[in-house]
Amino acid sequence: MNKEGLTKKTGILWVALMAYRDGRASSRRLILFMAAIVLGIMAVVAIQSFSANLKENISLQSKSLMGADFLIDSNQFPTDRVLGIIDSLGGSDGMEVNFASMAAFPKADATKLVRVRGIAGDFPIYGALETEPLDAAINYSREGSALVDATAMLQYNLRVGDSVKIGEMTFAIGGALKSAPGSTAISSSVAPPVIIPYEYVEQTGLLQMGSRLEYNYYFKADEDTDLLALDEKVDPILDAENADLDSHLDTSRRLGRRYDNFGKFLNLVAFIALLLGCVGIASSVNIYIREKLKSVAILKCMGATRKQSFYIFLFQIAAMGFIGGVIGALGGVLLQQLFPYILQDFLPFEVTISWVWPPILQGILLGISMSVLFALLPLLGTWFVSPLQVLRIQEHAPKPPRPFLILILSSIMLFVFLFSLSLLENWRYALSFVLGIMVTFAILSGIAGLFMWGIKKYFPSSWGFCARQSLLSLFRPQNQTRTLILAVGVGTFLISTLYFTKDILLAKAQLEPGANSPNIIVLDVQSDQQEGVTGLIEPKGLAVMDNIPIVTMRVQELKGRPVNEIRLDTTSTINGWILSHEFRVTYRDSLIASETLLEGDWVTEYNGNGPIPISLAYNVAQDAEVGLGDAITFNVQGVLMETVVKSIREVDWGRMQLNFSIVFPKGVLEQAPKFHVITTSAKDEASSAELQRDLVSSFPNLSIIDLRQVINLIEDILDKISWVINFMAFFSILTGIIVLIGAVRTSKYQRIRESVLLRTLGAKGRQILKIAALEYLYLGILGSGFGILLSLLGSELLAYFVFETGFTPSVIPFVVVLPGITALVLGIGLLNSTAVLNSPPLQVLRKEKP
Repeated sequence: MNKEGLTKKTGILWVALMAYRDGRASSRRLILFMAAIVLGIMAVVAIQSFSANLKENISLQSKSLMGADFLIDSNQFPTDRVLGIIDSLGGSDGMEVNFASMAAFPKADATKLVRVRGIAGDFPIYGALETEPLDAAINYSREGSALVDATAMLQYNLRVGDSVKIGEMTFAIGGALKSAPGSTAISSSVAPPVIIPYEYVEQTGLLQMGSRLEYNYYFKADEDTDLLALDEKVDPILDAENADLDSHLDTSRRLGRRYDNFGKFLNLVAFIALLLGCVGIASSVNIYIREKLKSVAILKCMGATRKQSFYIFLFQIAAMGFIGGVIGALGGVLLQQLFPYILQDFLPFEVTISWVWPPILQGILLGISMSVLFALLPLLGTWFVSPLQVLRIQEHAPKPPRPFLILILSSIMLFVFLFSLSLLENWRYALSFVLGIMVTFAILSGIAGLFMWGIKKYFPSSWGFCARQSLLSLFRPQNQTRTLILAVGVGTFLISTLYFTKDILLAKAQLEPGANSPNIIVLDVQSDQQEGVTGLIEPKGLAVMDNIPIVTMRVQELKGRPVNEIRLDTTSTINGWILSHEFRVTYRDSLIASETLLEGDWVTEYNGNGPIPISLAYNVAQDAEVGLGDAITFNVQGVLMETVVKSIREVDWGRMQLNFSIVFPKGVLEQAPKFHVITTSAKDEASSAELQRDLVSSFPNLSIIDLRQVINLIEDILDKISWVINFMAFFSILTGIIVLIGAVRTSKYQRIRESVLLRTLGAKGRQILKIAALEYLYLGILGSGFGILLSLLGSELLAYFVFETGFTPSVIPFVVVLPGITALVLGIGLLNSTAVLNSPPLQVLRKEKP
């Protein structure tokens, strides 16, 4: 075909045909390019599809989750005005009072902190109490029996007909409670629910001063009831009475936000896997285009324009991205089927999975756009190829001008930022994510470059032949050292960071070392019970470490303004919880270990003159918008008490000890109605269990927290969350493996030529295999090792600046992740190198590429 004839064929069909013919000859390489992004798209689509399904399920099941259309709740017995509002709404269909308490299981001779729910009326209105046997959900109320959490029954080997003692009452166990509206898996693991008939609650003797009670009144709304309008009208009135109206729509929004935030985080983890795949594409396409330079030069000699030759390969990459997007999207739809099983410990209901089209379409568009964006830079090499390339021997593609380079890199960063913004919906978080990714990628890329520079400058000439040759392979032409270290390092960085972050959180939750650290907290001790509780603790050889008095009160006025007036002020920016919260405060003459004085003077004792000086925690002062010298009036059981802020403290709420938002000086609250919290330290689990049994037997109203059990629960929850995130982070490792395979396959001809030259010089197959093994060993150790070190550095900074604590790193990344990923890289590399060893020398001598 002559030049004139070729230039006439400028249509898209000709470009597509040429792209198809060339792509068919290189189909294996293009499939690997495509596979590099499939996993990332699969992870993104799976998370987004499941999130969409979860939102839909929450919306559909929000009534069943609450058990009603709406409820009115209060943490005290409702006032006359609240009862009047309940009557005006037609009366509640069902109600409950719930509170934390110790339950004793005589058969197991054990006690446990539980959530007692005393239920009356038609509850749940929607959904059901799932019990074993099934009729226990109905019979318990008539029989006066209890429904006990099924997991707790398994833990203590309980059966239907056994007994449970709650306060002064002993109930027969009528059934095992599997699920109930208002209970979640995580809250149940801390304090499992026990349901009893409401009419027996008072007889338990647990409705005492200091008991943390919650009264819930459940309603079924008429079909034409506007719940949003009802909430807007009634809720301000209830707020003034320390009550609240909550509809199933609010439950839906809260749950949606909770799981949406977790889903966004998982999306970012999946997006990193996609970015890794795209980095692999850019590197592989770079080598692929180098090998096509001569073909491009021939096309230009025949009359093809720059645009035509560029479009041929652009069409190939776009088609690869489209097919990869389709496969990844379909794979994501299938992958989301696993999520209900993976996240079952965090979900309050069974999720029904269906096809959701927006994430699928987004996955396909991601495949096309990201493949093209990351391949543009090497593709530009075809634009600047000269027809004289046919006659020249040139290994490297021509470099595009700097403006093109800046434009393409800026487009990639902008795309990553916009996609992150669509997930996080906050430009600061999105920008921080992009900068974090850039810094991580830059550091790992810099480490790879520094390593190759160090080898060149300080080459170990005294080493043996195989060791020297393996080092030389790391910076040979068309090497993939930087790409592989980046892919393996980022995947390792993600997984290691999860382990280290969990260590930080657990370090925050650990008990203070030493004999003076309490690990048993006895709550709800009435004033006349102090001597009796102390008399049970000290004879066991245990010391009473703290006897902390607690007085409950609410804010009446802030800086002279009544709280009811502030509630009605639509311009007020004071946090709403300050206005309705029942504060539990204490009095003492000194700071404790978890407190630091930020402003003002600490007052040890009130001298009786003027307003009472108090100390506020910093977060409370911020939310209440008060500072030193501002006046606050409290309502203490109907008695108004004028105070003034004299100091502000920084409180470390993460410390495993009792902390208080508000502290009074001595000489003020000693005669106020109060209860006490007593702490001690048990030597082991056996002595702790014995103490708890004796205390609950003598004082059924007490609630006891064993801090060691709390720490175990925290660790269990963090383990579950880490497993879920590791599941997503593993996609980064899988993507790195595909990039590794693609790198080996793409540079296969280069390796074959080196193998032939080495064999011509007398090297044996075993030596060549050893050279390859050492090369991949270096890459595995470098990538995973620096990924772990980078995550360790980041975690140290996180612990120091964010959590303000030190931590001891987990050994798992060093003893499991590092050798595991190194062995994986080594195995994949050797597996793909066998074809190099088996290739005949004539393929190179004849310049025939496989």
